[in-house]
Amino acid sequence: MTTPEQYVQEKAAASGSSFYYAFLFLTPPRRAAITAFYAFCREVDDVADEVSDPGVAGAKLAWWRSEVGAAFTGNPSHPAMRALLPHVAAYGIEPRHLLAVIDGCQMDLDQSRYLDFPGLASYCDLVAGVVGEVAANIFGRTLDSTVAYAHRLGLAMQLTNIVRDVGDDARRGRIYLPMSELKQYDVKAAEILEGKYSDRFTALMRLQAERAHRTYDEALALLGDADRAAQKPGLMMANIYRSLLREIEADDFAVLHQRISLTPIRKLWIAMQTNWRGR
Repeated sequence: MTTPEQYVQEKAAASGSSFYYAFLFLTPPRRAAITAFYAFCREVDDVADEVSDPGVAGAKLAWWRSEVGAAFTGNPSHPAMRALLPHVAAYGIEPRHLLAVIDGCQMDLDQSRYLDFPGLASYCDLVAGVVGEVAANIFGRTLDSTVAYAHRLGLAMQLTNIVRDVGDDARRGRIYLPMSELKQYDVKAAEILEGKYSDRFTALMRLQAERAHRTYDEALALLGDADRAAQKPGLMMANIYRSLLREIEADDFAVLHQRISLTPIRKLWIAMQTNWRGR
């Protein structure tokens, strides 16, 4: 019989995520906590991505909300929550953190367009900023400013995801590029949904990449020296994601027909370099 700890380990490893490579450098208790939290995030995220019926997906997210409530009263039933619960006190993980992640996935069900960047940023904070905050707590922090750093880094990484996934999202009928910016660059939503490239599309994507780079710089400026060593796993993820962003830029934003990614060995190499350099 699979234990909750084995379940979340397999969930994390199977995702092939960049996060997995950063987890390798943590102490066993912290690694166990972040792996369980990551598995929870994956479970919730999969509802929005893999359940085609919005009614069924909404019911599943409602179940997850009740599961969070049950878990924090000592009665978790899902293996991801059973693996996470022993770590919540040690790392300051609260119901509000988990419910925010669920709320972000609910937004995926409720809307497929964002009018402007502030609206998109609010969504990003739920699905990535709060995740960054919990991760920073698990990695170890002493400074309040590290929470602000984690939220900003979460935004930068989610903006990178959005750039990478334009084509994948379009095939699900979703566009996460602000509608006001499509209008600014005269890119029609139909062109993105149909996978049509143009100089206008490339210019629009360049704007998205520049914003993401700027957000990485803003995040790193918020990380104080006292917490820098503990936050190395987050810096590993930042460097992996930023390398991916540069790869997409070098490929002239050819993201409508393919998903550009880094090889596992390159992700591991970037993580090891970050571990050596400490930044």
